[in-house]
Amino acid sequence: MGTFVITGGASGIGKAIADKLRDDGHNCLSLDLQTADIVADLSSPAGRQQAAKDIEAATAGELSGLVTSAGVGSHLPDMGLITEVNYFGTVELVEALRPLLARNRASVLLVSSNSAPMPTNDDFVDRLLDGDREAARALAESMHGQQVYSGTKQAVTRWMRRHTVACAEAGIRINAIGPGYTRTPLSLAAEDHPQYGEAIKQFIATIPIGRPGQPEDMAEAASFLLSERASFICGAMLYVDGGHDAMMRPDAL
Repeated sequence: MGTFVITGGASGIGKAIADKLRDDGHNCLSLDLQTADIVADLSSPAGRQQAAKDIEAATAGELSGLVTSAGVGSHLPDMGLITEVNYFGTVELVEALRPLLARNRASVLLVSSNSAPMPTNDDFVDRLLDGDREAARALAESMHGQQVYSGTKQAVTRWMRRHTVACAEAGIRINAIGPGYTRTPLSLAAEDHPQYGEAIKQFIATIPIGRPGQPEDMAEAASFLLSERASFICGAMLYVDGGHDAMMRPDAL
């Protein structure tokens, strides 16, 4: 049994993943803004660097896996915050922890979204992948919340694919899950949003399997991908969305 750190682990999908891994017999540390084993702010470069140091200290250098579930939704008015937390809060933390992850031959699971393939601003995604925070934030301010959200998730997934080989060669197995609509405190706030709420309800009604996802659905997939049962799965994006991606993109792989 190992030690795992789950960002965004105080609520929603992150908490469900942490609970499932504990049920599997692992030691899990949650990282979040508050009410967590490691209290950290992933919305700034300094906060991310401090989070990496705190993780190494809290785990005493023994880290079996990292789950990056921290994120904010498209309904927030602060486009820069969505950009910082969803993209840079993921990739910069993984980069800062890469030596620790490599020493432990750890597994990494990025929580992306089935929004990742949706239309967005290609220049925004390119600036994210280039690591140009200021340009990405400037572009985000001219975009709608859903475009910013889907752009950050697309960039996270593409970043994962681009770094899969280097990570694997260093002993780090990295994958992503793409949750569909999942009932969490974050998504419930979006359902009640005066601008986005009705569209979200209509979206939920189109899920092929006939129900919204639950955090436990994501936790089951995460538990598998982080385990030795998935030891040959590397660089994969697993959609956990009740068939939505297949419905929307039937001819895309």
